[in-house]
Amino acid sequence: MRKIKVLVVDDSLVFREVLARGISTDPYIEVVAKAVDPFDARDKILEYSPDVMTCDIEMPKMNGIEFIKRLLPQYPLPVVVVSSVSMAVFEAMKAGAVDFVTKPNVQSVQDVHGFIHELIQKIKVAANAKVSRLSTQSKTDMVEEGASMEGSLIAIGASTGGTEAVFRILKDLPTQMPGIVIAQHIPPVFSRMFADRLNNSTQMRVKEAETGDYVDQGSVLIAPGGQHLRLKKFGNRYRAECFEGEKVNGHCPSIDVLFESVAKEVGKGAIGVILTGMGYDGSKGLLSMRRRGARTLGQDELTSVVYGMPKVAFEIGAVEKQVSLDTMAQALVSILGNRD
Repeated sequence: MRKIKVLVVDDSLVFREVLARGISTDPYIEVVAKAVDPFDARDKILEYSPDVMTCDIEMPKMNGIEFIKRLLPQYPLPVVVVSSVSMAVFEAMKAGAVDFVTKPNVQSVQDVHGFIHELIQKIKVAANAKVSRLSTQSKTDMVEEGASMEGSLIAIGASTGGTEAVFRILKDLPTQMPGIVIAQHIPPVFSRMFADRLNNSTQMRVKEAETGDYVDQGSVLIAPGGQHLRLKKFGNRYRAECFEGEKVNGHCPSIDVLFESVAKEVGKGAIGVILTGMGYDGSKGLLSMRRRGARTLGQDELTSVVYGMPKVAFEIGAVEKQVSLDTMAQALVSILGNRD
């Protein structure tokens, strides 16, 4: 296996060295260069042709978000953002970054060790990610008058590249959609920020899920980072249960945990959607949903940042139809409009 060539961009000398030395311990990663700001990074990209770039957001001369916006149209390079806890990471994802990692407390050996391990894994995923700036789609038509919402529920699972994919789907959906539940692989704290961003930038009512929340029409619940989310039926409504537990398929929240509960509690009244991401989380749960009569969609290879989870789900027969990200909202509307 060829080593992944990485460019490290950070204005802090100390952190730049910690990061570079840490990821270099992996035998499949080679730090080919380090840069102190975006202008230095641009020159290093031309000189070393890295496979992946790690990039801070707060930097002198030009911030990381602006740098990514200017860089990707000319050099489609996978970028993993390394940043402090901030809503800015979602702007970086919108600009085209593949993923993000939270900066650790450099005084804590345990924090740094965990950070390096996570970053190494995300660099390896990013090396195989598709970097593209997809065209935006105009807002979809409203749900057909008289389309039945009773008993309907939409469950969505996503990982790498998913924060932007979920945003693009929700912003194109009308407010009278059935309730939506989402398991996105995301760290604690960021899940609430993600929910707040979606709530402020789409027509849907979006919040981080809490035990006791009901999934009502026009509302969206996001699984909290570090907790699993499952649904329970109470009368004609569905209630969220959030709980800490062991990782499932390497993740907490796990998409399979959510999908399995939807298969059991909602059955044929549900629609399942598996989006971009590495690995296989969600595939078995989506298959359970389909076997219980739910309609199921998977993001296609062309528009997936990482065609891992949708591919596995499609190969095991869990996906009824593959759909591009640009048309996913319309596909959901069509299913609802054509239900008996």
